Amino acid sequence: MKSNSRPPRAITIAIVAMGGEGGGVLADWIVDLAEGAGYRAQTTSVPGVAQRTGSTIYYIELFPSASADAAGKEPVLALMPVPGEVDVVLASELMEAGRAIQRGMVTPDRTTLIASTHRVYSMTEKTAPGDGEINGQTILTAGRAAAKRFVCADFAKIAEQTKSVISAALFGALAAADVLPFDRSQFEDAIRRSGVGVESSLAAFAAALSASSQNAEAIADIRNTAQPKLGVLLRPLGAQIENTFPLPSHAILIAGIQRLADYQDVAYASQYLKELQTVRDLDLQNGDKSCALLCETARHLALWMSYEDAVRVADLKTRSARFKRVNQDSHASPSQLVLISEFLHPGIEELTDTMPAFIGRRLRENRWTVKLVDRLTRRGQLVRTSTLGGFFQLYFLAGLRRWRRKSLRFKEEHARIREWLSQLAVVADEDYALALELAECPSIVKGYGDTHLRGRRNFDTIMKNLLKLRRMKDAAKALNQLRVAALADETGEQFTQVLLGLPA
Repeated sequence: MKSNSRPPRAITIAIVAMGGEGGGVLADWIVDLAEGAGYRAQTTSVPGVAQRTGSTIYYIELFPSASADAAGKEPVLALMPVPGEVDVVLASELMEAGRAIQRGMVTPDRTTLIASTHRVYSMTEKTAPGDGEINGQTILTAGRAAAKRFVCADFAKIAEQTKSVISAALFGALAAADVLPFDRSQFEDAIRRSGVGVESSLAAFAAALSASSQNAEAIADIRNTAQPKLGVLLRPLGAQIENTFPLPSHAILIAGIQRLADYQDVAYASQYLKELQTVRDLDLQNGDKSCALLCETARHLALWMSYEDAVRVADLKTRSARFKRVNQDSHASPSQLVLISEFLHPGIEELTDTMPAFIGRRLRENRWTVKLVDRLTRRGQLVRTSTLGGFFQLYFLAGLRRWRRKSLRFKEEHARIREWLSQLAVVADEDYALALELAECPSIVKGYGDTHLRGRRNFDTIMKNLLKLRRMKDAAKALNQLRVAALADETGEQFTQVLLGLPA
């Protein structure tokens, strides 16, 4: 008779993580856990490319020593995960879970997928001319479809709350999944034997185990949607919004005045609301009750009025909240010093932007000045803001905010804003759909350096061709094609092709 008993096989585990997230520590814990329970264990790792353009894969195989001893020979263990042959996949971040699914590591007949739902944006997402963010809900849906069991929660948040690292939280989720033949005490003993950060690691382990046992699942789009509270100085503007603007626009307007008061002052936030009054009236007259035109204009106007200049960068880099965040992210103990070096590479644009308009314009147009600045700044400069000297360099620059309204950049940006808003008012009366597309056009201008200049040039080109677009039968569609093309690539080829295709 043939025996129905199946020969023992290795338990296969893949960990996909970014550098610095403790993937190696997690792999070591699993190996120690298995060896302490009488298993043969092997771990290998294949490092990815630079941080966030690739992940490190840690691969572990566990085989019962009793079975190997009974057979009288050592098991042959693989060095890399094989698609369709992985029992457990642990992903330190949602995108890493998506990569594992894409590589075929996750299968519905076998794999338990354990993933943290927080996001660390990839380089392709960050460098995309338009909105390059990948929909997290899509990855969650794919995880549920691809895996036999899907355990997910914001394990990074759990690690932060317990002052630990994500590897400890993932270890707790692995214990909660109950896919390995070990009990909780064995998992905890493995952490204790490591002898490093034991108490915080055990706290993260316990919290993650509890969250995973309750089938906690974080929402992919992790954004704070609660309406922010206003301070005393902004409450009159908040009351103005509630009394004079339609309800659908309240959330974006509240966020707008907070951003602009933080960027400049309360008077600047008040100016923002004043600029939007005409758009509000036109939207109520020509649009529907959704107030789409007002909301989109308000969103882009707030971003545009808080453009990133050298003053803003210096302000953000010298805030106490930033130093606190850097210390937290580095997991430095109170007895450790954290040194922060800022790499600055200002060009003639950045330098003249902060100057009074008449001086900055003359210097920018003088070719000798341009050459001198390029020679002095081409290598960039390191400013150590964790020292008094470096900190006060940027603190002084941040203090120029009080004179920002007289600066060249302020004059130039607000001239463009006024033109955009005036054209928006004219177009809204003629073609509401076209006005909606025009309200989205400031999204073309973003970034800094060459990226910013290219976006600004494309925006100016659209404004120059607006009269031509208004004469077209399907003007909104044509403007949409131009806007999408401007965000499609960094070369500008698609934008040029669409522009040439417009009727004369």
